[in-house]
Amino acid sequence: MWVCWRCSGHDDVSRVLDMSLGGLFLRTPAPRKVGAPANLEFLVTEGQIRADAVVRHAEPGHGLGLKFVAVTDADRPRLAALLRRIRS
Repeated sequence: MWVCWRCSGHDDVSRVLDMSLGGLFLRTPAPRKVGAPANLEFLVTEGQIRADAVVRHAEPGHGLGLKFVAVTDADRPRLAALLRRIRS
């Protein structure tokens, strides 16, 4: 799965390596500072899902761990459906 995201004034598209209700880890060679806010947008079978997140950890040259901090009420059911699908 892929995610479009914006952090520190840069737009990017990255592969999601791991995801849970709390957040995700995405592959990117571009470093970001821990604590930096990020905006995420998924376009998946379940529909468009937008979320706000914050960088919780970085592995230089590998990726970023992002913690979800806000998901709209409209997008929350789609996020739950996406997680159910990828777990099965």
